[in-house]
This record gives sequence, C-alpha cells and structure tokens, in this order.
Amino acid sequence: MSSDITFYFDPICPFAWMTSKWIRLVQAQRDYTVDWRFISLRLINAHLDYDTHFPPEYPAQHTAGLRLLRVASAVREKHGREAIGPLYAAFGARIFEAGPDEGRTPGWQGTPDLAADALAEAGLPTSLADALDDTARDAEIQAESDEALSLTGRDVGTPIIHFEPPAGVAFFGPVISRLPDADQAGQLWDHVVGLARFPGFAELKRSLRERPQLPSFGVTAHEPGKTEDWHAGSRRLKK
Repeated sequence: MSSDITFYFDPICPFAWMTSKWIRLVQAQRDYTVDWRFISLRLINAHLDYDTHFPPEYPAQHTAGLRLLRVASAVREKHGREAIGPLYAAFGARIFEAGPDEGRTPGWQGTPDLAADALAEAGLPTSLADALDDTARDAEIQAESDEALSLTGRDVGTPIIHFEPPAGVAFFGPVISRLPDADQAGQLWDHVVGLARFPGFAELKRSLRERPQLPSFGVTAHEPGKTEDWHAGSRRLKK
C-alpha cells in the first residue's frame, strides 16, 4: 500500500492515541493517505524485567495492547489495510474516550467484549475477536515493531511516524497531551516535519507535561492540566 504517512501504533498507548487524532486532522487538511501499522509495547519491552521497570498494572496493559494487535492483524489479513484505521479509531474510542478507567481490572482493554464491540463499530465480523489469543500472529507484529524501530533507533516508544516512505523522514512522537485545533494542527505538522528533515536533528524534549486531555484520565478537552514530571503510555522504559 502506497501512502503519504505510515503510523505505527499500539492501541493501549494514550499518547499514540492523541497523536493519531491529530494525524487524522492533518490527513483531512492535506489530503494525505495513512497506512496504520503495528508496534507492540509488550514485544519491544520483552527483554526487560517488568517488576523493575514498570508500575504493577503495566504488564496487563501492555499484554492487552498485544492482544488487540492480534485482532488487527487478522483484520488486515482478511479485509485489507484500509480496515485498520477505522478499527484503531473504534479501539481508541472505547479505551480512551469513555471515561476514567479507575476500578477496572488491569488488562480490561484486551477483553473479547471490547474487541467484538470495536469490530462491530468498524463494520467487521465480531468473530475476528477470536484472534486475541492467536499467538501465531506475534511474529508478524514483532517484525513490524522491529521495522518501526529501524527507522528511529530503539530508545523510543509509540507512536512512530514515517512521512513520505520509503525515503522520507521518520520520528518518534510527537508526544502531545492535548489535541490541536484546526489551525494549530497543520502548523504543528509543518514544524515537526521541518525539524525531522534536518539531518543533524535528534531530539527536542521536556519532562514536565500535563496529563493527556482524554476522558480515560478524567481530563476534558481544553481543561487546564496540572504540569508535572509525569509519564504514561509512550516511552518504552516509562510506558
């Protein structure tokens, strides 16, 4: 599939979700095509001791992301790459837009009910939720995760964006905590791509950030967020 943007995502990552919402705005404004591909936080962190590197709920969350990517793999095999964008949107709506997830069992995102509901919304057979436990698909997901990391280096997380593949620029992120408005969306895209196109550019970063403005974190859009040294979801070693 020829595309203007390749977007590598793990459906469990809140920052990948926020960035994907921004990319959809840019896509509509610039008439870009997007190929939605896979990167698994669980697989790229498989060499780490989860008890040392992550809070206790993260193993179940990362495993839930892998389970949903197995479903996405089955969808792509049977219904083509064009079906992945709507499926990812349906996953994200249920995981991040439905309200705070306090009190839920860790890993609830990877349940058959959630997968089946998302498949139905995307107009796909709910029977594909059976792929949640299909570990035979992990080799494909690992290969695509490795492909993503080959574009940026390994000390990154999700999402990874490749603009104008195969020869164009690739980068991790950007990590954003709020959705830009229509005017800001294109401006932010131009700035990010401009930086990435400079061959000597490697990193621009700050650790102080606000919580993602997503209902799953109890924060509504345009609500002033508390700025703190806080990480969740995107970094490989921080989640």
